[in-house]
Amino acid sequence: MPDDSKKKAGGQIDFATFAGIALALGAILGGLVLEGGQIADVAQVTAALIVVGGTLGAVMVSTPQRTLIGAMKRMMGVIKDPVPPIDDLLEEMIAYATQARKTGLVSLEETATNADDPFLRKGLMLAVDGSDLHEIRSMLELEAEIEETRAESEAKVFEGAGGYAPTIGIIGAVLGLIQVMKNLANIEEVGHGIAVAFVATVYGVGVSNLFFLPVAQKIKARAHAETKRRVLIIEGIAGIVEGLNPKLIRLKLEAFTRGNESSKVAKASENMGAAVAERA
Repeated sequence: MPDDSKKKAGGQIDFATFAGIALALGAILGGLVLEGGQIADVAQVTAALIVVGGTLGAVMVSTPQRTLIGAMKRMMGVIKDPVPPIDDLLEEMIAYATQARKTGLVSLEETATNADDPFLRKGLMLAVDGSDLHEIRSMLELEAEIEETRAESEAKVFEGAGGYAPTIGIIGAVLGLIQVMKNLANIEEVGHGIAVAFVATVYGVGVSNLFFLPVAQKIKARAHAETKRRVLIIEGIAGIVEGLNPKLIRLKLEAFTRGNESSKVAKASENMGAAVAERA
């Protein structure tokens, strides 16, 4: 029986995110300084306002409100890893299988209500209630498919922002050049003004490639990891309902902890998509 007092492993700080941002900014600003420039050359509040404000406005116009709110919440998944280690989940599933094998499926009812993972709790309760295995699979696969689709939609919010930001940066540069044209009589001011004007382009390309697009990719990676967990849960519950020996269930589920599980998860995701399409 799983230890309910065990601390959840999820929610750990993802230091790679902070290290990656620091490395990228350090390399870019370091290169600027080595070329004889100054950090003050690119520290333009006006350019930042145009790029960030314009990009956020474009995203708000192009994205449904519910999806936008969901995308903002998913940003926490970039800072913290919400997906607990899959090895712990495997051991938890084996514990449930062992208990069901010894004392029957009904004995899992109390244990199932204490499961931390809502998806796992739902699957166990369906098994305890005596639902048909085909129906259990259909319901869980449908939920997993919907959640994966939602994550993809929310990741596209940041992909969209990554596309808008460089264009908004160009708009900022053009606005700066307009101001430069007003001072053509002063050639010294023209050179300085052109340099300042192009800072908006740097901001647009930078925020796109250092923040928006990487965030979108990490959200997709988190969604893939969560899908892998859900597929493992579905296969584990199927084994429990079928009354398989816990050792056989372990052999089956250990594929998810090895390096070749990605193809299995991809195939399972395709099967889920096909099942949803058939039901539609």
